[in-house]
Amino acid sequence: MTGTAAGPTATGGARTATDEDALRAGLRGRGPLFGADPPGLAARLVGRTPYRHRPVPQEHARTSPFVVLTGARGLGGTTVLRELRESFRGHVPVALIDGADSRRAAGPPRPPEAWSPVAQALADAAEQLAEPVSGAGRLQFPRLACGLLAVAAGGWGDRDETRVRRESERVLLLNDSGSWVPGLAGRWVGRVVTRLTDTVSGTGQGVEPLIEAALEAFSEGVSPTHLRLRKGATWYRDCPDAGGSPKLGLVLLSGRFRAGGDSRARAERHLVRALLADLDDAYAGPLQRTRRTGRPLVLVDDVQAAPGLALMEAVLRDRADGFPDPAVFFAALRGPTHPALRDAARRTLPDLARHTGWTPGTSPSSGALLVPLPPLAPDDTAHLLGAACRPVPVPPHLPPAVHRLTGGSPLGVALFAECARQNPAAASPGALLTASLVLPGDHEARPLHRELLDRLMPAGVLDALTVLAAAHDRDSAHALAAARLPDGSGAPGVRDLEELLAREGRPAAGGHFVGDPFLRALLLLRLHRLDPGRLAWRAAHRALVRHYTDPPGAAGGPGRARLRLHHELALGDTEGAVAHLRDTFARADCGDWLSSLLFIASAPYHPGPDGRDRRTPVALGRTDPAVPPPDGTHGALHLRTRRLLHALWRLTDPLVPPDPEMGRRVRSELEELSQARPADGAALRRAARDWPADALAGRPPRTPDASGDTAGER
Repeated sequence: MTGTAAGPTATGGARTATDEDALRAGLRGRGPLFGADPPGLAARLVGRTPYRHRPVPQEHARTSPFVVLTGARGLGGTTVLRELRESFRGHVPVALIDGADSRRAAGPPRPPEAWSPVAQALADAAEQLAEPVSGAGRLQFPRLACGLLAVAAGGWGDRDETRVRRESERVLLLNDSGSWVPGLAGRWVGRVVTRLTDTVSGTGQGVEPLIEAALEAFSEGVSPTHLRLRKGATWYRDCPDAGGSPKLGLVLLSGRFRAGGDSRARAERHLVRALLADLDDAYAGPLQRTRRTGRPLVLVDDVQAAPGLALMEAVLRDRADGFPDPAVFFAALRGPTHPALRDAARRTLPDLARHTGWTPGTSPSSGALLVPLPPLAPDDTAHLLGAACRPVPVPPHLPPAVHRLTGGSPLGVALFAECARQNPAAASPGALLTASLVLPGDHEARPLHRELLDRLMPAGVLDALTVLAAAHDRDSAHALAAARLPDGSGAPGVRDLEELLAREGRPAAGGHFVGDPFLRALLLLRLHRLDPGRLAWRAAHRALVRHYTDPPGAAGGPGRARLRLHHELALGDTEGAVAHLRDTFARADCGDWLSSLLFIASAPYHPGPDGRDRRTPVALGRTDPAVPPPDGTHGALHLRTRRLLHALWRLTDPLVPPDPEMGRRVRSELEELSQARPADGAALRRAARDWPADALAGRPPRTPDASGDTAGER
């Protein structure tokens, strides 16, 4: 996926030091994919172990599952695909295409009626699959070459002979065998191209004369190359309505492609079938299978984008219709699933360590296997930070704090590790996020949080989501957008952003519009730093305080109250939160009260200009004498609630390392409160025990119910 750390591109390129760090992060915990002993999933499907290239028995010998690795940006899908390519390259045919690569539309101009991202992706895949491999000859793609030539001919009506020559040469070389005879490929390609350019200059219009000229050129030679092209063209006689005529089949293919819409989609599916038929032909027969140990491997990044989705659906449909092929497909999907994969089997990575347990059903999507990519384990985070900073020791509190903030995102941990290496004095996640990071090849230092946001977010939505990160649901997001997003700015609508986040695998969750805690923390940090006076920060939280403030006499309910107090706390106003928690302690359901406490205390906090954290002295009771309880309140309960709120606010702050002293304070205050509600003491004591332990271990605290069982997460 494009959001993961950069590595070698599909056309090659050297890795940088930071790329290697991200690669190590993205591959930790991926043993069931890359294992050699016992063979992991890739080895069992391809038939050779990665790196070592030993033959292994193939699982699903006839048709393998279309493996789809799922997850949000930063979980390492792109890294896994790139490493699969590197681990098999040179030993089996491998192709890596990026469905969301904007460069597909770049390059020399081509008429839109004779070009599409899908056709370009197929040409790219065939060129890569044709690269030499050890012990076997070069793959040829005569069926695909004939089909792409017919499609390209649909745009040659302008007599641009230079473009005709360039495009036809590239397509025809997909059929080249890589002969050892110098210049052989250039001679036969040159003769065919000359025939085509002569036809263009003579007619200027019409696909049929061009296809006829190509077929005549194919028939004039007796070499294996010409024989393959004639066989490839003959394959199109079975096209719908072709009546057994290869020429008519290619003319119809070109016309359907030019027609666009569903007609083009059908033509593109036929081109996908041509690619797979060429692969099937290359692996047919005992001799070929002996020469080619290991199946061809096709890797599709960002498969949810149009070219990748069209390729995946065409492959799955053909396989369901009884057209098997020898290719092994691995794809990376942004998000947890896709409507086109509703019947896909689902497995975790550990499930795949020895076998897939997969059997296809009757629907096309049942031919796919969805595999969520898990985040890093805490030990992985600690290892990567320590390795990056060696020989300088990493503060022991930093790895669990980074893991808690990032949630184990491989990209997040890799960039944190690099930033910690460059900024050894920064001892907290918040300090690292605002520290400067210089990546290889960059000319300027950038704050870490900006680098992360650029990689974790799609382009064009950062400004709007920076504001809406403070919202909790669609209603509050609408209120915030009306108050803070300028009219006519072109910012996407709230619903569009909500759908985008869901597609990205980051739907609303836990009472937050941006459900992913790591992304939300980065966006809120950017909001706080948008202007020197923190005006945007204060305006956004004040707008939400107004939104959740009910008119006098209205029964707003405790849910709205805790949302309002959450934003008051973000503005530094603690009195309302303390009063609410104090006054509801005795009468509210204990689980609801603990849930409100935990949610209110999750308000974002940023120290003032002096850098002092003003929560700590309050939590430790140092301000008790100077700030007496209000008249008419239970003094001990008031002070205890205030200390507890500030200690929990500090303990669960993702931008600072968990403080054991704050953990002890949370525990002691909750234990004291449990004595005031004996009937609910189990839940309070469970929170007293678990919340500090969870925070210090880098886990999000959970709310216990009245029985003491934990339920849900913040």
